[in-house]
Amino acid sequence: MTRKFNFSAGPATLPQEVLEQAQAEMLDWHGCGLSVMEMSHRGKEYTSIATEAEAELRELLAVPDNYKIIFMQGGGSTQFAAVPLNLLGDNDSADYVNTGVWSDKAIKEANRFCSVNVVADSQDTNYTTIPHYENWGVNPDAAYLHYVANETIGGLEFPWVPQTEGVPLVCDMSSTILSRPLDVSQFGLIYAGAQKNIGPAGLGIVIVRDDLLGKARESCPAMLNYEIHANAHSMYNTPPTYSWYIAGLVFKWIKKQGGLNAMADVNQRKSDKLYAAIDQSDFYKNTVQKEARSWMNIPFTLANSELDKVFLEQAAERDIVSIKGHRISGGMRASIYNAMPEEGVDALIEMMSDFEKSYG
Repeated sequence: MTRKFNFSAGPATLPQEVLEQAQAEMLDWHGCGLSVMEMSHRGKEYTSIATEAEAELRELLAVPDNYKIIFMQGGGSTQFAAVPLNLLGDNDSADYVNTGVWSDKAIKEANRFCSVNVVADSQDTNYTTIPHYENWGVNPDAAYLHYVANETIGGLEFPWVPQTEGVPLVCDMSSTILSRPLDVSQFGLIYAGAQKNIGPAGLGIVIVRDDLLGKARESCPAMLNYEIHANAHSMYNTPPTYSWYIAGLVFKWIKKQGGLNAMADVNQRKSDKLYAAIDQSDFYKNTVQKEARSWMNIPFTLANSELDKVFLEQAAERDIVSIKGHRISGGMRASIYNAMPEEGVDALIEMMSDFEKSYG
């Protein structure tokens, strides 16, 4: 069997080692005679899987003791509503930063529940820059400030963490979490969909500071209430058990690679060499401000968009798949999450070079 180099933005490539272990354990997990998919989420077997996965994640991110980790149904988009419903309390205002499609979706959802103050907006540069922090119109009385660490469609990533001077900082880290070390104590709440650096789609992870629990509005559904899930150890209802199990295997795999420092070294090297290949060419182009370029999602266009179809066909012939750009931005997009091997990036760069020689 030949594994293709899957550059999909999500659901994304998973470590082959993880998939092989899941395959080996599919029918019989550790001799218990059951598949993980068949287990009661309250049984001792699955409880051990869940508890260990949470402990592994807490260790990887060095999550402080005054933070809860919650495993929830749904991806990052579910949290667009859950965040305001849980954190607004009696406040009716929240600050948001708009740096791309996912920021905009979060803002539109929050507008259902409160007055949204867009403190910074990079729409006028077509989401290719991050506005300087000194120009942000931050409200010191806001319930929280929300931003998206990495915009998967536009390939724009924050190279710094906003300092909010006491206002709880909320961050969508769906596409960057576990790609490098992180100081969780800088945030009031972090959330992430699993389908990029964590595991299969359908699972969402929330890391929330204890003092932000218990503020949910009366109208907040129980299924979105962080305090309810935290008190129930993410077992208020049947969680996405298999996705949680795979996430635990991924956490172990990251530790085996050397942890988040090792992930950061590889991820920076992969992105640096791909950006270098783009920048050294007149045939390919990336328009994102260099200091705000994403490590995880690298969009680029060809000098002649009429060649896009041919490019994709020739990429597929070399087992390079899911490289087509988002329908909003067009062109190409290489998503190079943790599980994308460096040889996959090398193969893409070689293919790009050969294609330019033929059509440039």
